[in-house]
Amino acid sequence: MPANRRFRSVTRVGPVQVGTAYDGRGREKHTAACTAPRCGFSADYDSRAAAELAARTHRCPVR
Repeated sequence: MPANRRFRSVTRVGPVQVGTAYDGRGREKHTAACTAPRCGFSADYDSRAAAELAARTHRCPVR
């Protein structure tokens, strides 16, 4: 079942958006997700710095 999250503090780094939300257990998680068509990259991180680093270094495989 997909997670229904309410994101706050959403920023954009190139085509990647980084947002902060609480997971189902009440822990703060940071998500980096690429918005480019047919890319499909998204990942959850425990720290905001890790999510922003992933966003800055992400390269879309589909061009």
